Amino acid sequence: MFKRIIKRDGKIVKFDPEKIANAIAKAGLVTEEFKYDRAKALADKVLKRAEETIKERTPHVEQIQDIVEDVLMESSFKKTAKEYIQYRQERSRRREAKSDLMNIYRTISHADASEDSDIKRSNANVDGNSAMGKMLQFGAEGSKVFAKTLLIRPDIAAAHDNGDIHIHDLDFYATGTLTCCQSDPFVLFENGGFNTGHGHLRTPASITSYGALAAILLQANQNEQHGGQSIPNFDYAMAPGVNKSFRKALKRNLVKYNKFAGKKLDLEVKDTYEYGDDAKLEKDKWPKVVVEASNEDVERETMQAMEGFVHNLNTMHSRAGAQVPFTSINFGTDTSPAGRLVSMDLLQATENGLGKGETPIFPISIFKVKSGINYEPDDPNYDLFKKSMEVSAKRLFPNFCFIDAPYNLKYYKKGDYRTEIATMGCRTRVFASVFPESDGIVTGRGNLSFTTVNLVRIGIKHGVALGERKEADWEGFYKELDEKLDLIKDELLERFEFQANQHVRNFPFLMGQGNWFGSEKLGWNDTVRDVIKHGTLSIGFIGLAETLVAMTGKHHGEDEDSRELGLDIVTHMREKCDEYSKKYKLNFSLLATPAEGIAGRFTKIDRKEYGVIPGVTDREFYTNSFHVPVYYPISAFEKIDIEAPYHNLCNAGHITYIELDGDPSQNIAAFEAVIRKMHDAGIGYGSVNHPVDRDPVCGYSGIINGTRCPHCGRLEGDVPFEKLCNCAKGK
Repeated sequence: MFKRIIKRDGKIVKFDPEKIANAIAKAGLVTEEFKYDRAKALADKVLKRAEETIKERTPHVEQIQDIVEDVLMESSFKKTAKEYIQYRQERSRRREAKSDLMNIYRTISHADASEDSDIKRSNANVDGNSAMGKMLQFGAEGSKVFAKTLLIRPDIAAAHDNGDIHIHDLDFYATGTLTCCQSDPFVLFENGGFNTGHGHLRTPASITSYGALAAILLQANQNEQHGGQSIPNFDYAMAPGVNKSFRKALKRNLVKYNKFAGKKLDLEVKDTYEYGDDAKLEKDKWPKVVVEASNEDVERETMQAMEGFVHNLNTMHSRAGAQVPFTSINFGTDTSPAGRLVSMDLLQATENGLGKGETPIFPISIFKVKSGINYEPDDPNYDLFKKSMEVSAKRLFPNFCFIDAPYNLKYYKKGDYRTEIATMGCRTRVFASVFPESDGIVTGRGNLSFTTVNLVRIGIKHGVALGERKEADWEGFYKELDEKLDLIKDELLERFEFQANQHVRNFPFLMGQGNWFGSEKLGWNDTVRDVIKHGTLSIGFIGLAETLVAMTGKHHGEDEDSRELGLDIVTHMREKCDEYSKKYKLNFSLLATPAEGIAGRFTKIDRKEYGVIPGVTDREFYTNSFHVPVYYPISAFEKIDIEAPYHNLCNAGHITYIELDGDPSQNIAAFEAVIRKMHDAGIGYGSVNHPVDRDPVCGYSGIINGTRCPHCGRLEGDVPFEKLCNCAKGK
């Protein structure tokens, strides 16, 4: 009989035969095949065989457990044998997860985010070297292990780990949060204000307060969701603040006028008075000088409010101080004087930059383009369209969202901002719905969660890239693609059930203040199932270009046949999403996944498995979604024509980037030609990337013409200006 045994951690302890009998008895109790007496007899067999087969005087615990498995498998108790094996595997998986987590924690604690660690660089919006950034990452990595170990189906967790799929925001899985929301400030501002959980904020009474509370709204929402936050109607929502400030200015300037002109005018400031309505004021006998002074006052205040809004979003923090809110602002279609003023001043604030002239990272500003509103020279907001392109040519933002794209235009109702397509972050789109009450409505809705399929790996396995076949196995490709899509569908449904069983009290701002569509009807202890159904469950894909190279040898930018095949693949995925929507009565949608860290993660795993394949795994990243590779030489117009059809297919989100060399602010006509080409080709969301300069001394970032910094006046001299690409926009 053995006297001692070696545990898994290397410790040597006293050998206790009773533990073998107890372990077998527990398995028998679960299956109800036998009780302790039988377990004791089976344990005796284990001990006898161990003494006969193990030569070491001190065996390892794994040796004993292997014999337990053999004895149970040889017995008639097959259910118990299976239960014991599964239990042992699960314990092993948990131990490995714990060990991996400790190694990850060691990396977070000691590595430098800028050099050593992919983990610490996983979110560009978090400072991985700061104390709060590290704390956020400790929690995030622990949460991932917990979710994969206890919440997610084992085969799904394995598919994520081995790189078949990527579950986005896995670190927030266990919290039950949703991804994002397109917030309507009208809901919060005009119904008595709102409560952030630390006190009630009453309805704002000036454009200054409107701008400040808009930033607070986004910050509060960010603390309850794991994705980005958007205001889809920023100009419409801020316009009442302009008009309130204007009426205040009228009262104030009338007092001044009476004082200095020796008058005793007692004019009523009507609630119907609005900025820019000079004709009505003239008719009501308001002195012209009072009106002009009031216009000037509110214009100055609005400019300050927009600058404050931009500065706030680049300095305020969320998530325990580790991150600035990831925010997006859609605007450009309100034709009222107040709404136009908000749009113009927001653009000007973006052009001005931050304190040292830096290009603002947030908000991601998105100009909504609409024929009849701002697209043609005789449209009322055409000057805003022109200004938006001038600012984008200098500051990289705004991006451009096209209401006239057929799949957006079909929902559009003139004068109803809820039906104007809006975008979150670098592409997220939430618009259509299987529920009539939310179909074609952007406000109060968002994405629930999304998971991406490694399309390239399927292409490698069934294409010509490995040299194992002369022609692609398309039947095998689609068969495996469907298997992976079904797996993702199961994961999204599993996650939805977890989210749906959360309560309003878990989202005191998002749900408790009525920010999410329909949530105003729920009580504090109600679950959120009945309202989150209006959000989207998205299936993403990445690396269509590399997939086509793996399958045929050429991507869609260089070959007409591959172009058709690419559309066939994405059409198939969209049809599967539509099929899931119809079957499960939930808004499944197809996402053109941005690059993020996932592109490099998939590539690294696949290169290790399949080696370096030219045009497939030979770079550090897979190409963003359906994009023609950024390294492939192609004209801007041809790239737009190739990518445009995918925008209609990718109803969960899409974007087309165009790269321009040099300083586009010196050739606005060319910039405008690109934007108009996007509009006319049916692009839903587009952006123009170009290099920006940075003064490494003062920190200014933007276009530097010549050799003198426009912020500090420094000549280039011994410290040359740096050339930066717009990496944050997700090439």
